Amino acid sequence: MMASLNSSLGTGPLFRSARVALLAAAVVAMSFGPGSECAQATIVKAVMQSGLRVTDPILSTAFTARDHGYMIYDTLLGLDRDFHIRPQMADWKVSGDGKLYTFTLRSGLKWHDGAPVTADDCIASIKRWASVDTTGMPLMQMVKEIRKVDDNNFEIELTQPTSLLLSGLAKLSSRPAFMMPKRVADTSASTAISDYVGSGPFRFVVSEFQPGLRAVYEKNIDYVPRSEPASWTAGGKVVNVDRVEWVTMPDQSIAVSALQNGEIDFLQQVPFDLLPVLESNSDVTVKVLDELGAWTYFRMNHLYPPFDNRLVRQAAIAAVGQEDVLKALVGNPKYYQTCAAVMGCGNPNGDSYGAEWVIPSDIERAKALLKEAKYDGTPVVVLQPTDIAMLWASR
Repeated sequence: MMASLNSSLGTGPLFRSARVALLAAAVVAMSFGPGSECAQATIVKAVMQSGLRVTDPILSTAFTARDHGYMIYDTLLGLDRDFHIRPQMADWKVSGDGKLYTFTLRSGLKWHDGAPVTADDCIASIKRWASVDTTGMPLMQMVKEIRKVDDNNFEIELTQPTSLLLSGLAKLSSRPAFMMPKRVADTSASTAISDYVGSGPFRFVVSEFQPGLRAVYEKNIDYVPRSEPASWTAGGKVVNVDRVEWVTMPDQSIAVSALQNGEIDFLQQVPFDLLPVLESNSDVTVKVLDELGAWTYFRMNHLYPPFDNRLVRQAAIAAVGQEDVLKALVGNPKYYQTCAAVMGCGNPNGDSYGAEWVIPSDIERAKALLKEAKYDGTPVVVLQPTDIAMLWASR
């Protein structure tokens, strides 16, 4: 018996201009030991990369909030592994001049409370998402009007043709355009929602939620998946289990032991120094589910000294070598690669421009830049997340 969850993985900020592609590992138990509930019922116990605290995936860009969103909500469009935009909740037609998009909801869509999904719900959801999302905000500057045609159809009229509309509605992360009932979507994007009715493949069991410790999901028996094969967020989301429990285990060695003992069935993110222990266990499958990996950034606060000075920012980038950081984070070169592309490698926007400057460490260049900037020794504070295993390794 094998229980599998397809979750995208990610780490936190390390590089900005120097982008690093990191192949993060996900682990799924193939057989379960004594005491595992999966032997008697279709229940999956999973340890995610961190505990779920924020349950509004529009309010937060945290990957755990995003994954929670994909459990209980759906999106109008999906993106497949070849980066093609596909219909999910809706299909679309576009006018010859590229300015008018008509979206048609597929039949059988219901909210968890049994009410049908309507155009009004989708319009309100798009507006809430676009009010805060970094793709949605510039998109809305090119939207002339969003209007309802009938309960199953709505139109988006643009002032000019743009690819942002479809790519924004199909984006994977962070902050996907999740559809919510109008009564929920009418909530300001700066205010956390308290109603978690969605139309996705699982229902959120609010009564069992313990922030940061435990989140529970039950199969939505009314969910009708698309007929196409699943591919990333496109295609049919077929649910093969009745219940999923996210449990938090901050100590990764305990989580690894729990997986080996059959106490949990899925470990989303594994410290690389513990991978050999799992790879040698015939009862555990170690698999990279997200081949694009997790990208880490060098993110500097440019609003305050010393990084309000462009030259100091450049010095910091020059001083830090990607390979050095990846050795600390990962260690095993099988699971990492350097990358210079601002938009990441392995996708249509990847390139090698600037690789000779952003990948290696150049201390002499960094010193020269600091001298030119007249750096006065203002202290630099590096934030250190402690609840994500791979980031903690960089300490």
